[in-house]
Amino acid sequence: MRTRDFLSRVEHDRIVQAIREAESKTSGEIRVFIQRGKMTVDPLVAAQKKFHQLRMHTKRERNAVLIFVAPRAHKFAVVGDKAIHEKCGNEFWQRLVDGMRSHFQNEKFSHALVEAIREIGKLLAAHFPKTSGNANELPDDVLEK
Repeated sequence: MRTRDFLSRVEHDRIVQAIREAESKTSGEIRVFIQRGKMTVDPLVAAQKKFHQLRMHTKRERNAVLIFVAPRAHKFAVVGDKAIHEKCGNEFWQRLVDGMRSHFQNEKFSHALVEAIREIGKLLAAHFPKTSGNANELPDDVLEK
């Protein structure tokens, strides 16, 4: 699928709202990145690289999560920082990815992202609840490049 077609079908406002709702209950951060153009590397490797380029690993509590989507390559990946991965293990990530894959295959792109954000938000809230000193360290917008 062309990235432009994918982006025209994604409800940006709905995704940003889901991020804000999820982050309102946690000190964690969630970002969504849409990769434009071709991608020749493994999506997980590309997502990990983008995670570092966006400086998400510099969050004080190491509890940021990146949802990386490459529509043209029909690939996606989810990367969680060290502290969140230690809390949830591989089973959570696999269940999350399986759910997203099902929605993507049915071309329910926004639903896939919103549902994943909500699940990530629940996990983050359970392990990293919001406190009075928590600030929103990263923007909530959907990134595209």
